[in-house]
Amino acid sequence: MAESTPSRKPLTPRKPPSGAAPTPAAREALGWLHSARFLVSASQLHQLPQGDMPEIAFVGRSNAGKSSAINTLAQQRQLAFASKTPGRTQLINLFALGPRDLPDAYFADLPGYGYAAVDRGKKLVWQKVMADYLAVRRALAGVVLMVDSRHGFTPLDRQLLEFVAQRVRTGEVKLLVLLTKADKLNRTEAQQATATAHEELAEFVTEESDVGVALFSSVKRTGIEDVAETLRAWITAGPVRVVTDAVAPEAQASDSPSGDAPGTPDAPPASNPD
Repeated sequence: MAESTPSRKPLTPRKPPSGAAPTPAAREALGWLHSARFLVSASQLHQLPQGDMPEIAFVGRSNAGKSSAINTLAQQRQLAFASKTPGRTQLINLFALGPRDLPDAYFADLPGYGYAAVDRGKKLVWQKVMADYLAVRRALAGVVLMVDSRHGFTPLDRQLLEFVAQRVRTGEVKLLVLLTKADKLNRTEAQQATATAHEELAEFVTEESDVGVALFSSVKRTGIEDVAETLRAWITAGPVRVVTDAVAPEAQASDSPSGDAPGTPDAPPASNPD
């Protein structure tokens, strides 16, 4: 276990709602999330919109509850789709938030990972796209990592975090870990899951970083208001742009405009394994 030093900012537990009426801030944040609508699907970074519109990426192992969490936060039943066939479609699905004529942020639903049934070649392709997105996507403002609260961090979760580790430590990219399916835990198990997550994330906490942990349940709506406020604050506070060594010259090129046109805004979102 990595011990915190006085120079590190402590990880702050995200408490689930107490059942009281939503605060004005929570209502505003939930209304903002409810505005989410599908924009484009892309298999490569150069197919995504270019510019400085801040993006919040949702990532997680397949079956960690990613699609359910996105739908619950947006208060929409089928905003994000989960494929019934593992590994069939692996695309980045982008959603716009805010006023229709002037959106202020994007959600990026990244492909689920971890299906054993998918051949190694395809896995390597997906891993490269996700690694490039997390390491060099200039618009990336925050990452929401879904971790099944019953099982904790897997080696694949840790590998994914390494792709964005340097940017998290410098504060360029914020990080929130959602411990999903928390309704399946009793109080003691929930406390242990949260404490273990804090230990796992200690190495990413610095004076500049913004790292958090939240118990989350789409079934019992645990943590929704708190998470909504957190995500909204990420956008309204504005991204902190820090140049880091994580951006390699060849990777920068993959995030630059190209002749390939992005997908059409009115196309249906592709299914991502949940």
